[in-house]
Amino acid sequence: MSEAIPVTRDVDYGTAKLMPDVDRERAWLLTVDGAPQSYVDLDDPAYLEFEYARRLGYVLDTVAEEGRPLDVLHLGGGALTMPRYVAATRPGSRQDVVEADRGLLELVAEHLPLPQGSGVALHSADARAWLEAASDDSADVLIADVFGGSRIPAHVTSLAFAGEAERVLRPDGVYLANLADAAPFGFLRSQLANFAAVFEELALIAEPGVLRGRRFGNAVLVASHRPLDTATLARRTAADVFPARVEHGPGLRQFIGSARPVDDTDAVPSPEPPGGAFGVG
Repeated sequence: MSEAIPVTRDVDYGTAKLMPDVDRERAWLLTVDGAPQSYVDLDDPAYLEFEYARRLGYVLDTVAEEGRPLDVLHLGGGALTMPRYVAATRPGSRQDVVEADRGLLELVAEHLPLPQGSGVALHSADARAWLEAASDDSADVLIADVFGGSRIPAHVTSLAFAGEAERVLRPDGVYLANLADAAPFGFLRSQLANFAAVFEELALIAEPGVLRGRRFGNAVLVASHRPLDTATLARRTAADVFPARVEHGPGLRQFIGSARPVDDTDAVPSPEPPGGAFGVG
């Protein structure tokens, strides 16, 4: 492990910076072109600093009995926050991480190495291409956290992408995605419409202020063919330091409204965040 001083490096898709947290001895923040990407505490991989990461963690805790190993496919790697979380909370899990930025993977492996025997395999590849080549029914959980800078690329926002995710997941598998949008939620509604066309059950986790259109922010999409434990998710997200709401059922259908699924030819990236929305000074 290197000294706790900032590390800056040009990677394939921008300039990455690792900054130590002065309050936690072996904790680091990863930014790319100034946009926060990941936070990792090497001494406590179950610690999740970012609100959206905690919401992903709450879902992961409910998808199977406590401690049961899972086969997890991560599209988007960053500093490997969620793979570390799964390895810590569900030892013996088999995980594949697909990250398009090979330089970023190398930076993270060098300065924030995974523990021996973590069960995490790293792959430098395009998320959509990897998904299309993956075997049917090969994952218990698929987590999509794919960002090019501060935007989600268009080729992972279409109905065809949702269909590939459904194919790769086992019948009782669960899809999770970190999305970002603001009112009038054209992008977020289209994403929900895509997955509503493919999966039987949907839930959306976000701060009330974001859902009311007061500001730009993250929202976690959850999709599956089996009922989701929305009661437990609602309790845990409401008790968070930054409380969130779980929308599902009729309320979520009302939110989707008249939005329609998006095909590949019409797919667009997520909107550009307003200045300062996610930046780090």
